[in-house]
Amino acid sequence: MTLTNLDTQRRFLGGQPGVRVVDMSEVTQLDTAGAWAIASFQAAQKTSGREVVVENATSAQTLLLQTVTDAMPASRKRRRRLPHHEARDMLFDVGRSVSVFAADLGKTVGFLGLVLSRLGLTALHPSRLRITALVHHMQQAGLNAVPIVGLMGFLIGIVLAFQGASQLKQFGAEIYVVDLISISMLRELGILLTAIIVAGRSASAFTAAIGSMKMREEVDAMRVLGLDPIELLVLPRVLALLILLPVLGFVANMAGLFGGALMAWIDLGISPAMFRTQLAANTTVSHALVGLSKAPVFAMIIALVGCYQGLQVEGNTDSLGSRTSRSVVVAIFLVIVVDAVASIFFSVWGV
Repeated sequence: MTLTNLDTQRRFLGGQPGVRVVDMSEVTQLDTAGAWAIASFQAAQKTSGREVVVENATSAQTLLLQTVTDAMPASRKRRRRLPHHEARDMLFDVGRSVSVFAADLGKTVGFLGLVLSRLGLTALHPSRLRITALVHHMQQAGLNAVPIVGLMGFLIGIVLAFQGASQLKQFGAEIYVVDLISISMLRELGILLTAIIVAGRSASAFTAAIGSMKMREEVDAMRVLGLDPIELLVLPRVLALLILLPVLGFVANMAGLFGGALMAWIDLGISPAMFRTQLAANTTVSHALVGLSKAPVFAMIIALVGCYQGLQVEGNTDSLGSRTSRSVVVAIFLVIVVDAVASIFFSVWGV
């Protein structure tokens, strides 16, 4: 903007309060930036209850000012947010989040019923099952996760032994670190942490794969060809996790016991033979069965959430990213909730 006088005259007209004047008589050239500055000044004064009048402007300047004014967004009156308004908005956001989560949970339950009906139909007609896809997903979601699950179980066993030893030494009860490691790993931590890792790996992978197909309209093409996306895309993934998650839980349990035994040997001097004797004397098979009994439920939750979120993806990458992250969060949350409920149930019934 080139102005001969940047200090444009702003004065009250005839003593009238609330009216200001912008005198354009000394302005030789006016570009869009200058017109925007004047239009912004008019909008700001209008918000404060004052009127701004532009005088001595040429026809070209008037046309430019009118064009810029029409192109500016409508001004919004800023309101001072009161504390009770902020609390109300916060409560509204919480309620909306809860309602959205409840709606998604209800739709997921409906999706569970649909998958179970297709699973029953496949059980009556085994030829409908895609064996190749099932084996592929068993390798991707199960066998490829063995190294990280084994490492996780091994390190958790070491941590339990080290932390338990530091506390039990105070009472001369170092031998009971074996019970601490075995019951914690076999009953709770082994299968729970395995399910969390699988949820992070497989739920996101399922959502990304199915969501990409949804974006490329491959799912719609399946329906046009008379193929059922549930049988083709969902059932192989669900069955793969149902078969492999108990195996992964068993691997995590064995790795945790091995890591705990190694740390107990190094830190407490408990030999492997003593560790095995204490383990057999005070730890029953029921602890391992209680832990592994939760694996099919966790597998169903992870597979259903991942596949459901993938089928909800819309035709853009933002939807794919948000659904992928949501599938991981929801799957891990539901796994933890179900594990807590199962722990209370088994404790009440004395299992």
